[in-house]
Formats: sequence, C-alpha cells, structure tokens
Amino acid sequence: MLPDVSALQLLFAQYNALYFGGEIPAHRIAYNARFSNLAGRITYRPPLIELSSKHILRNPESLRDTLLHEMIHAWLFATRGDRGHSAAFKKKMRELGLSSIYHDMGAAREFSLDSKRYVLRCEHCSAEILRRRRPPSLVACARCSRGRYDQRYQLKVYEILGLREVTD
Repeated sequence: MLPDVSALQLLFAQYNALYFGGEIPAHRIAYNARFSNLAGRITYRPPLIELSSKHILRNPESLRDTLLHEMIHAWLFATRGDRGHSAAFKKKMRELGLSSIYHDMGAAREFSLDSKRYVLRCEHCSAEILRRRRPPSLVACARCSRGRYDQRYQLKVYEILGLREVTD
C-alpha cells in the first residue's frame, strides 16, 4: 500500500531538515501512475516531485532513495541553479548513502515491447528510447543537449520492424 500524499509531504519536510538544512523550497509531492520507465521526476516551475506509484508499489523500500534523489535535484537547483546528474549531485548522493542515479525498474514492466513501434537513438551517447508514436521531426537527446534542443544531438528515428531509419 502506498503512503498517502500527506505522508509524502511530511517525509519531504523531515528529509529537508535532516539532510539539506531546510534549504529546499516547498515542493508538492505527488504520485504519477503513468510512469513505467522512471521512478521519479522533478519540475522546478511549478515546484513538483512526482513518484512512480507502480515503482513504489513493486519496491516499497525504494521510496526513501527515490524521494532523496529528486530532493538532491531540488537542493542543487535552489542553491546553485544546477540541474542534472553533475559531480555535485553524485557527491551528495554518496553523502546520503545512495549508490546509483539509476533505479532497478524490475523485469515486470507494465508495457509490452510489441506495443512500441519506434526507436529514437542518439548517435553521440548511444541512448535508445522506445516510443509508440512517431516523434516530431526535431528531437534532441536530453542527456547530451542538457534539456535544450541542440541540433548536434538530434535523435535518429527508426521503425522497430527491421530497424529502418525513418526520414522525412
């Protein structure tokens, strides 16, 4: 059973005081049932931390680590304007005893590869993303382009059947 949202808000306040000296501004904490390939996500405007209800239900012990992971993002953004998994992020992870920036999402994901029709591939970092629908023509790798469109890191789109590159 999932902790209710008020319990999540209380955890946020406790962790903020204990691990971050109260430096993180208030964030709304919510569950997102649509997340199947990520454990959590943060947005800065509005200040929101979303947690995967599917992931937390399968791995209740991961709640602390997932929430702290997103709170490190919030803390770095509030204190330095830093986003992403920088050296400072990884240092804070180690200080809090968190071992990885990645989560084991488990083998029993609630989607079928059969439903995916496209692969988006970054030729720079080799990241691949599966999608049901064809994306817009100009999509950049978020990892390489640091969250902004950069044509140097444009993703190539392939149809899964035969891995044929899709061209416009």
